[in-house]
Amino acid sequence: MDGVISTRDNRPRGNAARISEAVTCGSAGIVYDGRADLDHEFPFCRSSVRKFRRGEIIAGAGVVLDVFARVQRGMVSASTPLADGREFIVEIVPKGGLIGELEVLRKQSLSLEYRASSDCELHYFDGRLLRDLCANDPQFQVKILSKALARVSELELRIISNAGSSLRQRLARTLLRLSALYRMDAQNSGDELIISQHELAATLPASREKVNQCLRRLRESKVVDGTQGKIRILNRKALEAYAEGRVSPEALPR
Repeated sequence: MDGVISTRDNRPRGNAARISEAVTCGSAGIVYDGRADLDHEFPFCRSSVRKFRRGEIIAGAGVVLDVFARVQRGMVSASTPLADGREFIVEIVPKGGLIGELEVLRKQSLSLEYRASSDCELHYFDGRLLRDLCANDPQFQVKILSKALARVSELELRIISNAGSSLRQRLARTLLRLSALYRMDAQNSGDELIISQHELAATLPASREKVNQCLRRLRESKVVDGTQGKIRILNRKALEAYAEGRVSPEALPR
């Protein structure tokens, strides 16, 4: 993961390019109190810091690496291809989230492809140090595994919830979930989401045509607005009503 690595790189990357990288080794003490200062999360030095532009591939599925990363700034999407060739964005990793820590602990290859959802900065750590720390520090091991379990549980609940929901409900829930991720950054209100229609369709997943239809209806209802690559939430309460299925299709403007 230490760099742009992909074993499945036949899709267009656009004009995205890595904008900088720097090797660092800053020391840090052991801290378990969940401080906002992410540099104190791990008691060993990071091996490198890398910055990626929106859309750039960070690491590809099938790669075996002995480093893991923490998202220091921005957001990262984790995706896999569907049987029909479409992309399914399984998870969006926000600031403070980890990438590849379970694979490092299990010495397995990455199962998902990671791509920068926005301009982002990742801090990389040596996998061997993580395994040694988990083996020698039960408190730290619980912290790492608890984070991973929370991510898996959230994904499971989301899949179960979406299974019996309409596309309109799934779209509203996805927009609210993305908004909550954006609001994890104190400088972001969470009302403006930087996401393309392709990415939104891949997150649901659904066809772009059907997603565009739902977005158009929400715009006509003054619930959301936006331009290419951006969606702004105008009426959060109405969006929550759609997410909970409290608005019938007949109530939407034609």
